Amino acid sequence: MSASPHFEIRPSDHPVPDAEREAVLASPGFGEHFTDHMVTLRWSAEHGWHDGCLEPYGPLSLDPATVVFHYAQEFFEGMKAYRQESGAIVLFRPMENAARFNRTARRLAMPELPEDTFIRMLELLIAQERSWVPSGDGYSLYLRPFMIATQRGLGFTLPSRSYLLCAIASPATYLGGGAPKPLSVWLSEDYTRAAPGGTGEVKAACNYAPAFAAQRHAVSQGCDQVVWLDAAEHVWVEEMGGMNLFFVYAAKDCGRPRIMTPALTGTLLPGVTRDSLLQLAPTLALDAEEGRISVGQWRRQCESGELTEVFACGTAATVVPVGKVRSASGDWLVGDGEAGPVTLRLREALMGIQYGRDPDPFTWIHKVC
Repeated sequence: MSASPHFEIRPSDHPVPDAEREAVLASPGFGEHFTDHMVTLRWSAEHGWHDGCLEPYGPLSLDPATVVFHYAQEFFEGMKAYRQESGAIVLFRPMENAARFNRTARRLAMPELPEDTFIRMLELLIAQERSWVPSGDGYSLYLRPFMIATQRGLGFTLPSRSYLLCAIASPATYLGGGAPKPLSVWLSEDYTRAAPGGTGEVKAACNYAPAFAAQRHAVSQGCDQVVWLDAAEHVWVEEMGGMNLFFVYAAKDCGRPRIMTPALTGTLLPGVTRDSLLQLAPTLALDAEEGRISVGQWRRQCESGELTEVFACGTAATVVPVGKVRSASGDWLVGDGEAGPVTLRLREALMGIQYGRDPDPFTWIHKVC
């Protein structure tokens, strides 16, 4: 890897006025508004990482023949900065995102970034934009680091010899904040998100465009999200559009309730929130495991009462319940169709750490300022 690069600081001469920024923070939506600055960093085969800069947010200028437009050599990460009740601004498990960033880079034959540079880049951006971090549960500053190939030319036998890394920030709330509304989901049997040996386990941009058709079909069926099944049999549940899934089983013989999430097979994303919940669950008297579940089992276990809750999780949504399942072969409710107690307990415990209400026994919180 290259030596850790220097970052030049170029503050904006025309920041968003305070009154306009406060109006955005009161109702930011998700990914609709952006802060005054961004961070850029370049890589070339000749010079490694260089020309780091915190600069005013603005357009990028690229040649029409740039590799990213033609061969989709691009990927991104998603993470959040939180304003805790003490006033501190923190990141949640950023080293996990840094490690996943490099796993994706390796898979797409792109340059890896020193993990300390990844963290420093985000710290610079957050410190500059601390007035853009909103307060309150469900509110955060969403961070989107991404890398694109910038070589000019249409040859495709080798990867690009130059890249641009950029990090942008957006004040955000997901699903309106407050108590999560149960989602209705559509089981996609006509489309496949990922196959073994592909890019399903990394944050490649090329994973997302093919998902739009399935998501649009789910919406046409009155659903909020699509659920992806395995590529070989279209039987085994993998993940939801942009989120991992968890299944909650009732306690047996005076035991503890159990949560299960589909195991990482190389075709689904190893979410940071997913991993956090697997570690957090035992501290809440819940058993936690990775496994697998078929569509038929999901339906039968809901009807028998063995499966009591299902929820999705991810950086954007945190934890959100699944209340209804729809498919070409029929529909069914999960429990009573509402958010269950285990789902809400896990959500509250995770957010308690993120927003500083509760202790952080795992040292997940990284203070920025």
